[in-house]
Amino acid sequence: MREYALVFLVAASVTYLLTVVAREIALRTGAVAEVRDRDVHAEPIPYLGGLAMLGGLVAAYVVARELPFLSTSSDFVFRDAGIVLIAGALICAVGVLDDLFELDALTKLGGQVLAAGFLIVFGIQYVFFPVPDGSQFSLDSAQGAILTVLVVVATVNAVNFVDGLDGLAAGVVGIGAVAFFVFCYQLANLNGVSLAITGALLSASLAGACAGFLPHNFHPARLFMGDSGSMLIGLVLSASALTLTGQFSGPELSQGADGSRASLVPTLLPLLLPVSILIVPMVDLTLAVVRRTRAGRSPFAPDKQHLHHRLLEIGHSQRRAVFIMWLWAGLVAFGTVLISLYTGTWMWVSLGIMATVTVGMTFLLPAIRRPHPPHPTVPEQPLPEG
Repeated sequence: MREYALVFLVAASVTYLLTVVAREIALRTGAVAEVRDRDVHAEPIPYLGGLAMLGGLVAAYVVARELPFLSTSSDFVFRDAGIVLIAGALICAVGVLDDLFELDALTKLGGQVLAAGFLIVFGIQYVFFPVPDGSQFSLDSAQGAILTVLVVVATVNAVNFVDGLDGLAAGVVGIGAVAFFVFCYQLANLNGVSLAITGALLSASLAGACAGFLPHNFHPARLFMGDSGSMLIGLVLSASALTLTGQFSGPELSQGADGSRASLVPTLLPLLLPVSILIVPMVDLTLAVVRRTRAGRSPFAPDKQHLHHRLLEIGHSQRRAVFIMWLWAGLVAFGTVLISLYTGTWMWVSLGIMATVTVGMTFLLPAIRRPHPPHPTVPEQPLPEG
């Protein structure tokens, strides 16, 4: 655990420092977010935060290779992590081009599919689904490749869509990465295998990169991650789950903390963890597509009706709206981990408390803190003459 903590700190520190460099590059190259009608920022903000995050991820990977415990792990741990980082660099490059030249949606989609295809070529893809009886349903290479592309592209675009308020995407993905690290670490611990696994390494690095970027990105933001960052962290998060299916068998993935077999839903959740972690932005993505299609517009046409915009409308400030979205992300992410690994009354009680706090903060806080309307005043009458 201490080495994973060091990996987190290295990723956070390097990302924090490189953000200053990325901001200078963005200003010199003109990669600046101009103010549009649907935006909530009031002045142009530089892009290219993804470059700093990529630097933090690479630094964490290099340091991890030299740590006593992680360096003695199987070769495939760092092999798979390296492949994910190369795919991340590829999709980050596509994002940089978009931040500079505003690529069309089809070109960006092609870059996302290309990065997902790179993972598949080197064997990082879904290979099976565990089933409740303890066995597993194997996928052939074509089925696994199609499913992998769908999950990676969906996750990348969900993160891209949620990147609408300062600190929102970095916080949501960072929380998801922490939850996924807990899942990977505890899964290895419960099954008595090495704690040095690719999923834990990648998620610890990703959480650190997000944490290091947040001080520069939280409202009022000095730098945006841009598509270079949102697509990068979306790919790394989804790829972390892909590496997990190559290390654990179906029976191990469906093993609960008490040794029992899980039901169908929590059994499938570990394989679809990126989707479950990002369920809030993905719901937002689905609603946006339906809303724009019904209005006769392109599904990619921007608007100002995302969930975070609605939170602002009901009375939350920018910072509080971001915090509320973080709470929902934490509820879904850590709730998924609890359901996947544990059973019993205390688990359901914990989920109930988390849900109650999240719902209360979302809908009751604006009403409590909303200022009362001023009392009507009677216009002052002029004094009579004389």
